[in-house]
Amino acid sequence: MGSTRRQVLVAAAGTVAATGALAQAKPRKIVLGQSVPLTGAADQIGLAFAGGAKLYFDAFNSRKNNPGWTFELQQLDDGYQAAKAAENAKKLLAGGADLLFGFVGTGSSDAGAEVAGKEGALFFAPFAASDKLREPSMTHVFHVRPSLADEAFKMVRHCATLGQTRMAVLAEDDAMGRAGLAAIQQALSEQKLAPLVAHAFVPVNSDKVDAAVAAFMKAPPQAVIQVSLFNTTAHFIRKMRKAGYAGAFLNFSVVGIDPLFTALGKDIGGVVVSQVVPSPKQSATPIVKEYLAAIDNSDQTPSYESLEGFIAAKTLSEAVRRAGKGWDKGSLQRAMHTMSDYDVGGFRINLRAGVRDSIRAIDLVTITPDGKVVR
Repeated sequence: MGSTRRQVLVAAAGTVAATGALAQAKPRKIVLGQSVPLTGAADQIGLAFAGGAKLYFDAFNSRKNNPGWTFELQQLDDGYQAAKAAENAKKLLAGGADLLFGFVGTGSSDAGAEVAGKEGALFFAPFAASDKLREPSMTHVFHVRPSLADEAFKMVRHCATLGQTRMAVLAEDDAMGRAGLAAIQQALSEQKLAPLVAHAFVPVNSDKVDAAVAAFMKAPPQAVIQVSLFNTTAHFIRKMRKAGYAGAFLNFSVVGIDPLFTALGKDIGGVVVSQVVPSPKQSATPIVKEYLAAIDNSDQTPSYESLEGFIAAKTLSEAVRRAGKGWDKGSLQRAMHTMSDYDVGGFRINLRAGVRDSIRAIDLVTITPDGKVVR
């Protein structure tokens, strides 16, 4: 993802179109506020997710018949810092944003949702958020992706099925890492499996993993589940293998499968990653076909994170359509609450899932040394 793409995304506050129930003589502008890491530890993930959302809006805007609404996407960089995301959320809402959209990062999403709650605003489609944002009291928060608990349950069950009951967790020392560890411990308890043989916290986006490697090699686990971004993940895998570890590595979807491949290269062979959207190469799926058609007219490359942004944008446009002419926050919120089984194009969305979401399948994929994704 080069500087040209970064410049395009940072300047992505143009007017873009979305669906509406009825055409109006003068399209109504809906302002979306997005705080996203365009720089910093998670910039590759943030750029891809933000780019996918913009891709949908731009493609929709190019249609000849405006349905009655336009979207203005206002993006601010938070550098993957929760405090900055909270500051951005306040600034965006004070500047006229109708709702907050597509925050990236667990800490940033938690912070943004808190601001939205206090300001009486909706918080839509966070990429990675703690499961506390799925509690019944969070009526202003709507999720396009499944929960951490869903991903953790799938990975733990996969390990147990293979007889890998000695599990360990490597987590970054931040909101995401702590939430992921809790989700895995919950999954172990629910499935009546043995507790973790080891767990360790390491600095975010760091190569300081030696102490964790030493502790894990003494355990030792049959499988390590990682709750970390791609750089930390890559350093840990390399050092564990150098120490002689031959067990399995599994990762939450937030790791970023494409940047992880860039960081690991051929060493990615055998690594398992949870995925919460279809493969961006699965063109037989209607939403993926639509996404690939849009990406053909851009400088972007297909990725899971970009596709998720595209799906989030399309789901929001459907919510606006259902809210109808003259919508307000209340009617839009009610429309979102009805979308518990929305088919976005061969892929179902449950905006009001609880902590567990049984509607959608979560894929566990393995990456080959040459970068091919295998289910």
